[in-house]
Parts: sequence; C-alpha cells; structure tokens
Amino acid sequence: MPAIWFAITSTPGRAWGCHVLLENGAIYRNLPLHALYFGSDIFPSEWPLKQAQRWDCYGWNFETIQYTYLRDQRCMADCDGLIHYGDYLFTAAPFDDGFSDDPEQSKEFLFIELDNGRVTVQPTNKVMILDDSFHKNTDWPTGLKVSKEIYSCE
Repeated sequence: MPAIWFAITSTPGRAWGCHVLLENGAIYRNLPLHALYFGSDIFPSEWPLKQAQRWDCYGWNFETIQYTYLRDQRCMADCDGLIHYGDYLFTAAPFDDGFSDDPEQSKEFLFIELDNGRVTVQPTNKVMILDDSFHKNTDWPTGLKVSKEIYSCE
C-alpha cells in the first residue's frame, strides 16, 4: 500500500521501527525496515530483515542527522555479506546507552535507499561512500583501526 515514511523509533532488542502515513490517512507504527519499499511494482523481491538491518537496536535514545556532505551520495553497503548500491538518506546516532559510551562500540548507522528499492541501515564500517571527486576505488578499505581512546582536554 502506498505510504509516506515519516519517523523511526529505537527499542532495545528490536529492529528499527518505521512510522508511515498510509494513503487512506491511517498511521501505522513500528514497521520493520524490510517492510519498506521505494519501488512502484506490486510484487517486490524478497528482502530479509537481516539484509535491511545488521543488529537490533540497543538503546532508546538517538538523534537523526542528514550530513550535508553525504546527502544523496552513492554508497556501497555490505548487507549481511551481500554488496548493494544505493543513495545515502540520513544517519541515526545512538547515545546514552552501554554501547555508545564505549569508544570501541560507539556506532552511527547510515540509512540507505538501495537501487533494488529497499532500505538498509548499516554501521559506518559496512558502508563505503562512492565520491568520484575524492577517490575512485571500489575495493573495501582494510587496515582501519577501531578507536579505543576517550579524549578530554581537562
């Protein structure tokens, strides 16, 4: 059914919840990401939740950001071991939970509209931005290190 996706929620131990406005005026809450489809054909391809989202949410609090530089940038996303291409939509940055306070575990999640009409949300280490003005390489980066330090000037 045609709908407008207008909000997301995060509940620990669950997939991101998507809120949509249906064309009949009803609001439907907490649809999982794999229920969304940006295509126009009636029978979309199968899209498992594991490809739409790598991990369950682990906190209640997050903020959404659309980084200006990343807006509409082409991306490669590792969706449960399968590489898909798409366009950056926005980022969700969790905070105030047991993972986000630890530098090794802190993550931001990029929401990407894929070329297959589906949506995926992946942590930054599972997305490569394809910016031809900056680099032309499509080999997955290697040798990157996880941040383990907390920096403070006082």
